[in-house]
Amino acid sequence: MGDKAKTHIGAAGGATTADRPATVRNVVLVGHSGSGKTTLVEALAQTAGAVVRPGRVEDGATVSDYDEIEHRQHRSVQLSLVPVEWGGYKVNLLDTPGYADFVGELRAGLRAADAALFVVSAAQEAEAVPDVTRAVWDECAAVGMPRAIVVTHLDTARTGFEAMTGVCGRLFGGDDPDAVVPLYLPVLGPEGPDGHAQATGLVGLLSRRVFDYASGGRRAVPPSDDALPAVEAARNRLIEGIIAESEDETLMDRYLAGEELDVGTLTADLEKAVARGVFHPVLAAAPAAPGGSQGLGTVELLDLVTGGFPSPLERSAPRVTTVRGAAREGLGCDPAGPLLAEVVKTASDPYVGRMSLVRVFSGTLRPDVTVHVAGRHPADGRAPAGPGAGGAVAHGADERVGALSSPFGRQQRVLPECPAGDLACVAKLAHAETGDTLSAPDDPLLVEAWPMPEPLLPLAVEAHSKADEDKLSQGLARLVAEDPTMCLEQNQDTHQLVLWCLGEAHRDVALERLRTRYGVRVDAVPHRVALRETFGAPATGRGRHVKQSGGHGQFAICEITVEPLPPGSGVEFADEVVGGAVPRQFVPSVEKGVRAQAARGVAAGHPLVDVRVTLRDGKAHSVDSSDAAFQTAGALALREAAAAAPIHLLEPVAEVAVLVPDEHVGPVMSDLSGRRGRVVGTEPAGAGLTVVRAEVPELEIGRYAVDLRSLAHGTGRFSRTYARHEPMPQAVAEKLRERSLIDA
Repeated sequence: MGDKAKTHIGAAGGATTADRPATVRNVVLVGHSGSGKTTLVEALAQTAGAVVRPGRVEDGATVSDYDEIEHRQHRSVQLSLVPVEWGGYKVNLLDTPGYADFVGELRAGLRAADAALFVVSAAQEAEAVPDVTRAVWDECAAVGMPRAIVVTHLDTARTGFEAMTGVCGRLFGGDDPDAVVPLYLPVLGPEGPDGHAQATGLVGLLSRRVFDYASGGRRAVPPSDDALPAVEAARNRLIEGIIAESEDETLMDRYLAGEELDVGTLTADLEKAVARGVFHPVLAAAPAAPGGSQGLGTVELLDLVTGGFPSPLERSAPRVTTVRGAAREGLGCDPAGPLLAEVVKTASDPYVGRMSLVRVFSGTLRPDVTVHVAGRHPADGRAPAGPGAGGAVAHGADERVGALSSPFGRQQRVLPECPAGDLACVAKLAHAETGDTLSAPDDPLLVEAWPMPEPLLPLAVEAHSKADEDKLSQGLARLVAEDPTMCLEQNQDTHQLVLWCLGEAHRDVALERLRTRYGVRVDAVPHRVALRETFGAPATGRGRHVKQSGGHGQFAICEITVEPLPPGSGVEFADEVVGGAVPRQFVPSVEKGVRAQAARGVAAGHPLVDVRVTLRDGKAHSVDSSDAAFQTAGALALREAAAAAPIHLLEPVAEVAVLVPDEHVGPVMSDLSGRRGRVVGTEPAGAGLTVVRAEVPELEIGRYAVDLRSLAHGTGRFSRTYARHEPMPQAVAEKLRERSLIDA
């Protein structure tokens, strides 16, 4: 199997370390929520000897799900790393959440890994593999990431293993379903009271050997005669698939000539095809029975990971530039090369502080050395384009690396160093955020960003108390630094503090983390859209501010006309006073008062726009007139004009681009039309995908991130950009005014 890993296993459970990249395998587990990823990680850890007894997700006792939120929700909400040692290799198992709201954690796992295990549950109906899982498969295919498929829940299967393999071939195989074939077939025992037959073993198709797990361990037994026909049919298909992807062009001729091909040759070609990402074996797995030491299929799966999946040496690093944007070439997975590492996840530990999970692409990361931390922030302060993306503001600082450790659930096991190809946690990098790059201070570098979805579900928050208000900004800043799929906006129009999330579950976890991790209680308040007001017809107004209360009085009178302007004109002010009725020094005062009142609104408290205000006449007093008096008079005049004219509410309209599979285009267009939207066109966006473009009032798409997921079964995504403000229909405006009065 090649080079072996150097391991250090202490009596108290020391960290597993690898001294060279060839002995590392970084594997991410991908699958929908409930497919059994976390249970599979537990089973693999038990088989590898990393845990004595696997925990149960229902009990909150697994290595991966150690967060209090995960215990309460009985599901993964964050990326976790479980390193194990198998056959002299260090295997970094990256367990990811399956729920769509936590896709940022999934993408972090994909970034850190060199291969992926797609976990599919046989307990679901055939053809019921979620569309979002298929979308991730396509993303992995686009970058050539090696993939294998693991079928779980065979004990409660609604779909047989062979039927599920066929489903996976159709869904994941694309034009080449023969590239998705099983390596083993499950051996089923007698049916239980529920009508399901328990899988008790596996038949190796290449070796024709049967591995029995019924006793709690793994032992080889002879195959039964009645199973041989099915084994031979599946074996022939497997061999044909291997030969089709083999680099040895003579294999097909030898096979067609009836030659019995050497199992070793076939295995070697299989592993090469898997490592190249062109062949995708299907395996079955199940946790060990109570008292057992090895779960069904876990040995075979670990053998495939170490023998078939590529080492970091075989995977190219992401695109690298200098901090000034110049391309940097020639960096490979060399422990002796220049330092290049990336923060794939940031978390806060209540005892240790900030912890950064880092993937080292080049060089060796060591404790107590100074590194340069560089990254990019979104330029607009709201919609993140992904860490390091274009159109963002760069940031950087030199920091001293703290202790290095290898996470194993809640535990942190000390590491002496982390060479290229491996993963480690770095303590107390104060300026490091998810997506930032670590490099040498004399050679600062930036790693190209990985794609992140834009958070489009708004959550407006307010501090629950004065004590919470003092801690709110710091808590929110830390939350956003940890999660690049979340961003913070201080809306200048509505004066709301808005946390943008991916979905409702993402929002709930954010609120829970604020409370439990940072000790900040917040109240969620209705999100307000930035409305505007404008005049529906010309009007005049007279502002009279005259007061005498002893001593220096106040005297200012001004007369104005207001007329509507085209959209986008803002507020214009003109002076047409003749004869010095308003002294020249007080004309700017009137304008200042008018503009201040326009900013406050004249009807419903929304800023007034798209009007021209003309000062026509007025009166002044040689002693009592003042700047403040004419400011007040200008504001009063504008309010009087507004009372005499129809005031229209203007609502923001967004340009929306929705990317969905072709079969969902019709429902999406109908839904957008039902939101008062105008569909402006569609265009193809690749195989089986269409972009639907529309203009939709922002009032109607506050929850569109949630609704689209339901409408397109998790496969749709959309972007939105502000287009303009336009008049709101009168019926909608009246409902909004009534609701505002009720809320008040």
